[in-house]
Amino acid sequence: MRPAATLPRVPGPRRTTPGHRGDLVALAVEAVLLVAAVAVGLVLNRRGAGLHADAAPLYATWRPHAGWGTPLAVLVAVVVLGPGLRWARTARWATLLAAGWLAAVAWTLSLALVDGWSAGLTRRLTPQAEYLHEVPGVADIPRMLSGFTDRILDFQPDSWSTHTAGHPPGALLVFVWLDRIGLGGGTAAALCCVLVGATAAVSVPVTLRALGAAEAARAVLPFLVLLPGAVWLGASGDAVFTGVVAAGLALLAVRGAVAALAGGLLLGFALHLSYGFVLVGVLALAVLALRRDRRRAALLTAMAGVAAVTALFVLAGFRWWEGYDRVVERYYQGWAAERPYAYWVWANLAALLLSAGPVLGPALRRTALAASRVVGPALRRGALAARPARRADGQGADGPVVGATGTGGDGRGWVRVLGPTVLLPAAAALAVAAADLSGMSKAEVERIWLPFVVWLLVAAAHLPPPARRWWLAAQALTAVAVNHLLFTVS
Repeated sequence: MRPAATLPRVPGPRRTTPGHRGDLVALAVEAVLLVAAVAVGLVLNRRGAGLHADAAPLYATWRPHAGWGTPLAVLVAVVVLGPGLRWARTARWATLLAAGWLAAVAWTLSLALVDGWSAGLTRRLTPQAEYLHEVPGVADIPRMLSGFTDRILDFQPDSWSTHTAGHPPGALLVFVWLDRIGLGGGTAAALCCVLVGATAAVSVPVTLRALGAAEAARAVLPFLVLLPGAVWLGASGDAVFTGVVAAGLALLAVRGAVAALAGGLLLGFALHLSYGFVLVGVLALAVLALRRDRRRAALLTAMAGVAAVTALFVLAGFRWWEGYDRVVERYYQGWAAERPYAYWVWANLAALLLSAGPVLGPALRRTALAASRVVGPALRRGALAARPARRADGQGADGPVVGATGTGGDGRGWVRVLGPTVLLPAAAALAVAAADLSGMSKAEVERIWLPFVVWLLVAAAHLPPPARRWWLAAQALTAVAVNHLLFTVS
């Protein structure tokens, strides 16, 4: 018999992870979906079907071009894919977060500058449909808030512009406040969007680490840096929304009552940035369930923060629920009345792929496999949870009790066993599915769903380490291709 020391080592990932064939099948499914969405979109546009998206499934126009952001984007991608990816595994945590944010800013700015400084940044937020169009008219913030709902409906003299009408007043307030502190105009607003949107590359890893998934946090961070959705982070109001939501969820994950309260306040404000962020509640509950301590206290504290922000808006004269009723009516006063649900309900998913990147399908597939490896055997052993004999150390008469090891009947064990890299993408996927089926997200989801996209990419932690560089390269290539073939509209 050969000595144990001379036995050949078999790398761990080859034993525990499925082969790459399944990933390639998932990639093929994504390709078919994307080709179908583009082809059907072309046909429907030629027939005048009212898609109102020249490059469906994206809200963009076909315009191959390059700019001085092109070499910058290539440089950032090469640095992240080369030394950056290696360094991320061992760098000090605080330094890694700072570098990740700076790299995300550089990536987003370089993509925006492919269109040029003016078209890519300065004039991006100044069209009539954008928030900045309304900023000069807001002389009295309390008066604006008290009369906000009355101006939501279209076809009246003082109707809000499209984006302002389609969101609660918090979105407009962000740009009004910037103007008040001397940062008015398109350039300052666009740079603010970039800087705040890039913080998602910090908030998501912070959340994972706080929930006990430090290794996953390091694995996911490069995918957040080279996010294809950065094409729309620079620059749109949805970049700010993405940063605020991610920071609020990160604070819920961090220990301490003050952090939970701050997280609740941020998420309460996020609820007044977009009506769709009521779906962020699914992610918030997942984060709170994954906390290792004081879940109930954190939940109550966070709810107090959300309630406090809502109360302030109500006292100022804006009631979220009344605004939502008007927004539904305004939504169907515009293009939504013509955009066919039968196309967008599935073509939205193709737009999501271009925003999240081709890694989405394979990563979610591996996440589902990871969940099944836990859930299946645990369900087969479920009878163990009913054994009455259990000592204080979690041992039963015949050995460990399943409930003591994390799969008990109260649900908390399942949460601990599945972990954040399964539950957070699952919660984000549930939110996206609800938004898609609602019919209130017909087109433009490549930017609207960005606050959920960054949590879907947590699934990338399940990719085998040797494959991550290739998937990350595919992410960067997707962003560069979209930005150079199309002129995107925020």
